[in-house]
Amino acid sequence: MHRRQFISYSLAATSVGSMSFAQDAAANQVEDIVLGNPDAAVTMIEYASFTCPHCARFHADVMPKIKSEYIDTGKIKFIYREVFFDRPGLWGAMIARCGGTDKYMGIADILYQRQREWTSGAGGAEIAQSLYKIGRIAGLKNETMEACLQDQDMAKALVENFQKQTEADGVNSTPSVFINGVNHGNKSFAQFKELLDSQLES
Repeated sequence: MHRRQFISYSLAATSVGSMSFAQDAAANQVEDIVLGNPDAAVTMIEYASFTCPHCARFHADVMPKIKSEYIDTGKIKFIYREVFFDRPGLWGAMIARCGGTDKYMGIADILYQRQREWTSGAGGAEIAQSLYKIGRIAGLKNETMEACLQDQDMAKALVENFQKQTEADGVNSTPSVFINGVNHGNKSFAQFKELLDSQLES
């Protein structure tokens, strides 16, 4: 479990770029990332940070099996929600969302796979360049990613959304995985399989 003080609104309001926008942050609609069967009787929600090492391990060891056995088969509805411990985690989410919902999880996978590489930058500009490399793998153009990272209104909206959701669900560490509203924290695939199967059978 990764426990650290969540990023404050004032810190998150500053993105990599210096461009400012007149648009109100509230006007940005931050949508959940949803996979699987939207009408499934079982809903699994993961709260995770792109800079959390435990989340990277979860996505390497546990998530592929959950995806193949429960999400891709339509047995469950899966929701991914971002948590921000720091600015790089926020920037990673902004790059993932820059590709739209179709590319989000693909970019997220690369962010986790290369977590040590892109988070080791000496400063914001160096980290941004590493994020651009990841975005280009997904087919994003530099100018598109620059615009995404400079969108301070979206940064504020993302943080407002994360603060609202984590407060409502009592999330204080990552990854936190909920199954039908109950927080089960971080577990092995075998443990999640038992929990999911029991919900599907009930």
